Amino acid sequence: MRITLAGSRHFGVTTFNMLRDHGVEIARVVVADAGDRLASTAKTAGIEVVVQDHPKRIEASEIAPGTDLIITAHSHARVSHEALAASRLGGIGYHPSLLPRHRGIAAVEWTIKEGDPIAGGTIYHLAERMDAGAIAAQEWCFVKKGETARELWERALAPLGLKLLAQVIDHAKAFGSLPSKPQDEQFATLAPKLS
Repeated sequence: MRITLAGSRHFGVTTFNMLRDHGVEIARVVVADAGDRLASTAKTAGIEVVVQDHPKRIEASEIAPGTDLIITAHSHARVSHEALAASRLGGIGYHPSLLPRHRGIAAVEWTIKEGDPIAGGTIYHLAERMDAGAIAAQEWCFVKKGETARELWERALAPLGLKLLAQVIDHAKAFGSLPSKPQDEQFATLAPKLS
C-alpha cells in the first residue's frame, strides 16, 4: 500500500509515525509550508517532500506516482478531482466530529460551544465539497464537563483519528476498497472559524 500523506503540524507527524508503524509505504509527503514539522520529520526519515504550489489546493502533479491512497492529516487544502483520480483508491481524511455535524475548520470548538455531550471522529472520502464525502469509519466519545476544545482533542479525538485511520487502511489492504456510507445531509451543520 503506497500512501501520499498531505498534512501539517503535530497531527500530521503522529499520522506519519502511525503509518510507518502500520507497515505501509509513505511514497511522498505533501505540505503547504516547507518549514512545517511534518516536512522536517519526513525529510529526516528519507521520505520525499513536496511543497504545494497553491496553499489551499493539492494538484495531481503533487501526488506520488503509483499512489494507492491519499491521506490528509491536518491539511486545510482541497485535494483536486484530478489528484484524487491519480490515486487508485482516491483519498481519505480525518474530521474530529460525527459528520455531517460540524463540517468546517473549527469542529472541536463548535462541539464545545454547542455544549454537545457526545463528540466523535470520522474518516471520510475526500470530495469536491469540504467534509462532505462518504463516511468510511466513525466512532463517538463523551465530552467531559468543563473540557476545553484542546483538552477534548488531545484526550480523545486525536487518538481516535489515528485508530480509525488504521482501521480503514487495514480494510483497504484486505479488500482493495474503502468502506463507504453517504452522509445524511439533513443533519449537516457548519463549523466555521470562531473569531
